[in-house]
Amino acid sequence: MNDARKSDYEANKLAKRIRRQAGEAIGDFAMIEEGDRVMVCLSGGKDSYGLLDVLNSLKNKSPVKFELVAVNLDQKQPGFPARVLPDYLESLGVAYRIVEQDTYSVVKRVIPEGKTMCSLCSRLRRGVLYRVAGELGATKIALGHHRDDVLATFFLNLFHAGTLKAMPAKLLSDDGRHVVIRPLVYVAEEDLAAHAQAKGFPLIPCSLCGSQENLQRKVVGQMLREWGRSEPGRIESILRALTEVRPSHLLDRRLFDFAGLKASRAEKNPFKELGEPLFAAAFSE
Repeated sequence: MNDARKSDYEANKLAKRIRRQAGEAIGDFAMIEEGDRVMVCLSGGKDSYGLLDVLNSLKNKSPVKFELVAVNLDQKQPGFPARVLPDYLESLGVAYRIVEQDTYSVVKRVIPEGKTMCSLCSRLRRGVLYRVAGELGATKIALGHHRDDVLATFFLNLFHAGTLKAMPAKLLSDDGRHVVIRPLVYVAEEDLAAHAQAKGFPLIPCSLCGSQENLQRKVVGQMLREWGRSEPGRIESILRALTEVRPSHLLDRRLFDFAGLKASRAEKNPFKELGEPLFAAAFSE
């Protein structure tokens, strides 16, 4: 097999794996149903391009009929190439809307230099996207967060917030009006990066979050990448752990009724007859 054929074979194999993993996630969490209108949030980064690509592919093959509409929020970042996304979406024949709102200036004005901008930027984007979803009659809002985003969020909450919380695959908005889905929760970031390169997506860098070097999320991401290299299978094991939670083996009294936990009937205590002398002997030495 020559180099070109081998490259095409590997790219096709990768695309199939991403589609399979996304399909599994959609099925596991009942993300898309018959007649849904899915609003795909397209930022111009590798993850959102991968999301649109996989959903567009699945739409054409799925027995469940659903619509796609891509939405990009033009935040008026300096130098943002306004025609890149419209030209790309028109070439695919995908319905789309470009929403112009200057959240960039708001973030730059409110957040002091050197401080993390992501939280405010995310809240502003979310508010705009929820509004647009209502205007479009979208029944689902699809975001491009992947497996590594889920795990990074888990560890950030564990290390810095003292909570066991990650990114949900499916979420109901606080006002109950919108269902947010993340079809890429089983997909590795490195696979999305390789897929973007193979497909030649016209990537657009973010000059807000992409310009901040000392974010804790980047630190945790580096930790995960090092684990992936030094401890094969660890990342997959951690992700699997998030799907196999045992509330009775944690310490959250709101999730499990520890106070009401009682033995169903009195039984002989084997330690009384067998264990007690052994313990007594151990501590008498």
